Amino acid sequence: MTQDITQFVLILAIMTGLVVVLGKYMTHIFTSPTHSFIERSTYRILGVDPSEAMSWKRYGMVLLLSNAAMMLVGYIVLRLQQYLPGDPLQRASQTPDLAFNTAASFITNTNWQSYSGETSLSNFSQMAVITFLMMVSAATGLGAVGGFMRGLSRKNAADIGNFWVDFTRAIYRLLLPVCFILALVHVWQGVPQTLSADAVVTTLEGAKQQLIMGPVASLESIKHIGTNGGGFFGMNAAHPFENPTPLTNTLHILSMLLISSALTYTFGSISLRRRQGWAFFAAFLVMFIGFLTLVYGSEHNGNPLLSPMGVDQTQTAFQAGGNMEGKELRFGIAQTSMFVTTTTAATTGSVDAMHSSLTPLGGLVPLAEMMLNNVFGGKGVGFINIVTYAILTVFLVGMMIGRTPEFLGKKVEAREMKYVMIAVLTHPFSILGFTALACLMPATLNSLANMGPHGFSEVLYAYTSGTANNGSAFAGLNANTPFFNTTIGLAMLIGRYFTLLPMLAVAGVMAAKKAVPEGPGTLSTATPLFTGLLVFVVLVVGGLTFLPALALGPIVEHLLMLAGATF
Repeated sequence: MTQDITQFVLILAIMTGLVVVLGKYMTHIFTSPTHSFIERSTYRILGVDPSEAMSWKRYGMVLLLSNAAMMLVGYIVLRLQQYLPGDPLQRASQTPDLAFNTAASFITNTNWQSYSGETSLSNFSQMAVITFLMMVSAATGLGAVGGFMRGLSRKNAADIGNFWVDFTRAIYRLLLPVCFILALVHVWQGVPQTLSADAVVTTLEGAKQQLIMGPVASLESIKHIGTNGGGFFGMNAAHPFENPTPLTNTLHILSMLLISSALTYTFGSISLRRRQGWAFFAAFLVMFIGFLTLVYGSEHNGNPLLSPMGVDQTQTAFQAGGNMEGKELRFGIAQTSMFVTTTTAATTGSVDAMHSSLTPLGGLVPLAEMMLNNVFGGKGVGFINIVTYAILTVFLVGMMIGRTPEFLGKKVEAREMKYVMIAVLTHPFSILGFTALACLMPATLNSLANMGPHGFSEVLYAYTSGTANNGSAFAGLNANTPFFNTTIGLAMLIGRYFTLLPMLAVAGVMAAKKAVPEGPGTLSTATPLFTGLLVFVVLVVGGLTFLPALALGPIVEHLLMLAGATF
């Protein structure tokens, strides 16, 4: 156990060190007044004016329409895949409902996959649709948070910047360089990067075996740096071609946390409130460590139902111990628990183990993190979500003491609180609404591999993952049906844009406000006290909202396991 804890401390220490380095660099990206040659060329090709100062309405509309256009391009390519050249394996086009689900999934940074990548997509589709949408969806999130930070930091301003500038810089100055370097490291570790569709090899027994190949390393880099999560292979990061060594597993974890954690420092620098950025980082880290402790403890202790059967679940020098069902032996309990916590905290959705095989409390962790959607979060969106709850926290405190709430030196009034509540309530309405609808559909039973509380957990997990733009799944649910493809696709779109756009509105409204001087009754939002209040509000609001649903799924499963019953 000491070695496991050492791994956790080392990874989190490296992440914290990178927060400062990358945070400073991203501050330069969002504030630099100059444009590089390739950026100016891109603006000319797109026909956009980089000097245009966009209001939040204009900023949000450009974001929405550009995403819609790219989603349409992805949909068309997936529908025409079988007619496009360059696929010697002649894989069929996706059906209309599956193509809609896939295009919606990758443009929203969700990466939910109702298909198995190696058997469903050609190398061209993997690059022109999947990798492309991974890149632009991450850039969209970064562009959104750039405008959001600018809006919160400005005073008496009518604009929050230019979406095209933020979007383009995010790609050229951050995502492409980092992903290129990381892809080379992946190739060094054994991840394939080739345009060949497959390779036929001779096994030790002398038999011939076909191995599916492709541009895996390039996809893997943006998959985790961009908190996307979709796998080239159906087994995702549990596949040795995607994640061959403990080093690549560690790099995947750090990649998922890298930008989301560093944005707290970037905000502190842009707003000239460095302590505020560290307060948000501390809130992220406290919740992350709490969930990591829960999943690691649950998985390390193993399954009590196996003990009476004489199964040895103790950790020794020769075995990882604990609940190893659905896990890779080369990663063990520690790295798997870290990966599980990270991939749902950062809304990535990549998996190096089967989440459906986690113990009930272990499975509760990814569900809870996605329901809260406030533990680091995805590119840009995670920071926007924590600020959403920070504004809600100061509002609640202000109401309790009978004082107009203030945030970052500006009054928080009715208009922005309405936008905040739209963003807060959209999340549970989508998750619980679609879950209830699916439970009412008789055909849902045909898609379940498990009945009872775990079957309910599979359905709940699917819509939670979709709405939170995560993409991971409890295996056992066949989601490749017209109903699930359509409803999960809608959940992904709702979860992305009905929470993102209202908070851009908040940024626009706050940018237009004048600053008010702090008084003796002003609540400082850059103190350990406020960090504790913020974590409390996130956990209480999220916990009370989703507790009934969790009680019907993983909590019931845990109680049954303790009682010695199977389910």
